Amino acid sequence: MSRPLRTLALALAVACVAAAPAAAGVTIHNVDTASYPNIRVTVITGKPVSRPPTLREDGLPVSGLQATNLGAAKSVVLAVDRSQSMAGRPLSDAVDAARAFVAAKRPSDQVAVVGFGHRAVQLADFSPSSGEAGSALHGLRVDGRSGTALWDGATLAAHMLAGEQETGRALVLLTDGHDTGSSSSAAAAADAARAAGVTVYVIGIEGPQFSPGPLRDLARATGGSYVGAHSTRELRGAYAAVAAALRRTWQLDYATALRPGEHATLAVAAGGTTATQTLELAGSSSSGPSTSRLLPSEILDSSLGTLAIALGVGLIVLLAVSFGFSAAKGGRLQRRLAPHLGDAPRRRQKQEKGRSALLASLFSATEEVFSGARLWTRLQRLLERADVPMRTVEFVYVITGAALIGLIVSMILLHSAFLAFLGLLAGGALPVAWLYMKAKRRERAFEDQLPDLLVALAATLKAGHSFRQALKTVADEGRPPASKELNRVLTEARLGRPMEAALAEMAERVGSPNFDFVITSVTIQRQVGGSLAGLIDMVADTVRQRQQFARKIKGLTAMGRASAYVLMGLPFFVALGITAINRGYMRPLYFTSTGHKLIIMGLVMMTFGCFVMRRIVAFKG
Repeated sequence: MSRPLRTLALALAVACVAAAPAAAGVTIHNVDTASYPNIRVTVITGKPVSRPPTLREDGLPVSGLQATNLGAAKSVVLAVDRSQSMAGRPLSDAVDAARAFVAAKRPSDQVAVVGFGHRAVQLADFSPSSGEAGSALHGLRVDGRSGTALWDGATLAAHMLAGEQETGRALVLLTDGHDTGSSSSAAAAADAARAAGVTVYVIGIEGPQFSPGPLRDLARATGGSYVGAHSTRELRGAYAAVAAALRRTWQLDYATALRPGEHATLAVAAGGTTATQTLELAGSSSSGPSTSRLLPSEILDSSLGTLAIALGVGLIVLLAVSFGFSAAKGGRLQRRLAPHLGDAPRRRQKQEKGRSALLASLFSATEEVFSGARLWTRLQRLLERADVPMRTVEFVYVITGAALIGLIVSMILLHSAFLAFLGLLAGGALPVAWLYMKAKRRERAFEDQLPDLLVALAATLKAGHSFRQALKTVADEGRPPASKELNRVLTEARLGRPMEAALAEMAERVGSPNFDFVITSVTIQRQVGGSLAGLIDMVADTVRQRQQFARKIKGLTAMGRASAYVLMGLPFFVALGITAINRGYMRPLYFTSTGHKLIIMGLVMMTFGCFVMRRIVAFKG
């Protein structure tokens, strides 16, 4: 066949590939069920379309549909045969055609290069720059050893694409022969490509002994296509045909509601036309996976069985909690009876200590590693301020457990790694938020008691009591939290700690700025002398005026704080409301990378806005 006739034949072949979907408008090219229950439908439109095709299963919208156009941002691996049969002009033409394909790519496309001769080698890593891939192709040379590791090259490219972030992944494979030296098989290469979500496009240089059957099967199994070239001069047109096919190819991924053995009709609509195909799942609902289940599938797949399992799990958790509380009560009772029962309780206590030795060693190791960290110190101070009888290491493990629970619950309910990460953060933040609110509540209670406490202290001093006796009188007659903190100060003073140091520690522990003024006044008076009762009277009046002024400021800024609360809560409320009304409308926000970026940007902007409004309405006197 002459060169003009060969060129005409390739043009006709490319036109046939483009005309088939063009006539129908849209074509279901391939349906992949290897990752059941996730189904991948490869759709080819007659011409490039901006809106993704819609997909229905038995007339109903599918769940979690993700549409990816291979002509948009994607990751591509160019795998080029460099075996000895490609020596001379074939390799030169292949490199020129591949470089022209790279030069015409979108700026956002990530391109890598693989060469395969007697073994497959990665020549260039993924990069949006055309220069790196072009340089790797320009330096491509014929392998010095015989052999064509075709399937190894396809498998290596699939593994490279599996680590890419882009959902669009394509492999353009060029070869002039069949495999003669791979360690893997054609089936293994197809499985690796399907597992990585890769669409394979094969360009075959068809010679006298060329067998395109396995390559066609590889392209068909992954939703791609095969383009044959009778001469290396036609490779530019073959790469152009692949680029055109990429722009018209859509990958539709969704989670099917069908069970093994069932079938449904898939309907894809794009560009005003619709294509249908029957989806049939191999196997049956009563065989296969049920062999690995602990319970029969009839129980697990029924709503009544699910409810029974949930009630059973809840009962087990309730019994475990009950046994835990009863064991704790029994332990307290045994400790109270221990002095009257001899050695038996002591032996039991030794056994309990042995059983908790591992937990104690874990706590000790954690404290040794993190006790010097600033966050650890702040958490310890927050526990003291909230008056929670718990060690810092214990609360750290409570945070860890809550974070794991949030992760598990969000993974079960939302089926998204990004939302599961948000659930992890939310679960870990809940115990800290509870502790912070408890500490602020106790701080406000102490602030409310402070003026009356100071007036009572001044009156006791005027009656002739010493400062320590006055503190004891106020502590005995007062109410928590002030009475508890003052009793702790008196106890530390009886143990030999200076009164000024104990009071300073109390001021730092309760976190009251007004009490800091009291401690400063007392310290100055004890150093320079004077009437302590009169000084405390004056400080009490000052504290009361400061509190009244702070309440006035709080009332004047109530509108601003309410606005901040509304603006912070409104996005979450609207998102939950729309999700409850129409889950499909919010699905792109929850299950796409663009939606995740929007969520992160929104959270950052809300945090900044909250900080600004907090600074506006904040008051420090």
